[in-house]
Amino acid sequence: MSQITTHVLDTTRGKPAHNLPIILFGQTKDGWQELASGMTNSDGRIADLFTKDVVLPVGIYRMRFDTKAYFEANKETGFYPFVDIVFELNESSHNSKSHYHIPLLLSAYGYSTYRGS
Repeated sequence: MSQITTHVLDTTRGKPAHNLPIILFGQTKDGWQELASGMTNSDGRIADLFTKDVVLPVGIYRMRFDTKAYFEANKETGFYPFVDIVFELNESSHNSKSHYHIPLLLSAYGYSTYRGS
């Protein structure tokens, strides 16, 4: 399993958000660099952004959820065209075996996130 995983639930439908595009960025001194991308599966998950041997360094990361594409594919209008979740891998909680799960609870007019397990 990838060091970074995600799970998106569509709370309006009460089921996983299938086919939602996601991009992971790392912060650099010059801005943001794209590191990986993927599409949620039928369970609303992306478990393989990276191979299990890839270990990200300490730093600040941004996971962008393309909610506009998801809502348009489902013939809906959403208020948020994308959701960015910015998080930090810091030295106190980071080692080669650390796993970071970034869940998103989504509806057309709201969203919520937390540090998953």
